[in-house]
Amino acid sequence: VGEYSPFSLEQLDNFGRAIELFPNMSSMMKVEEQTRGFIATRAIDAGIQNVLFTDCRSAEEARECIRFVRSETPEAGGIHGSSMRRNVGYGLEAGSEAWVKAMNDVVIAIMIEKKGAIENLEEILSVKGVDMVQFGPSDYSISIGKPGQGRSPEVQKAHQDMIEMALKKGVAPRAEIGSFEQAKPYIDMGVRHFCIGWDIRTIYQWCQQQAEGMRKLLASV
Repeated sequence: VGEYSPFSLEQLDNFGRAIELFPNMSSMMKVEEQTRGFIATRAIDAGIQNVLFTDCRSAEEARECIRFVRSETPEAGGIHGSSMRRNVGYGLEAGSEAWVKAMNDVVIAIMIEKKGAIENLEEILSVKGVDMVQFGPSDYSISIGKPGQGRSPEVQKAHQDMIEMALKKGVAPRAEIGSFEQAKPYIDMGVRHFCIGWDIRTIYQWCQQQAEGMRKLLASV
């Protein structure tokens, strides 16, 4: 989750190396708004195969995100040019047909987390190249002037509407959940892609569980 974490360009390369140790696994990086073009291309060129773009508010912003990723061929219409970075052996396969195909195969996901994104949702979902969308309740609640109300009926209704429209338009919706037990309602709606937990919460929950057990043990002494 690059939007929230400190990282260096060297760490992106090392992350790409780690992913390659698992032949049936790919990776996705969540990139922030202000430097989205730079970070997205560096992540892909490091070997991170897919990108989740944050803070899009319009179809034109979604198109811009796609242009950052896709190769600069007449067919793809992107602005991602040949590089001499890790994903092409630092130049050994730069600009090859295989590289062009890899850039065109990148899964491009868009966070739907702003008031404008919900208002322009149908247009965003109609943009060719938007492969996946994910709802962001916290940011959305802020953008409608109701901070801290990510679980409110109004916000959850927007989430449900996004899922339904995405499925209707043939774009894969992805749901963020804390555990597999929370997946069932989304599966019933037609969702098949999930983000399940993250490292900080896993560590936090483990510490809570262990601390509770220790308190009970010490209380009996």
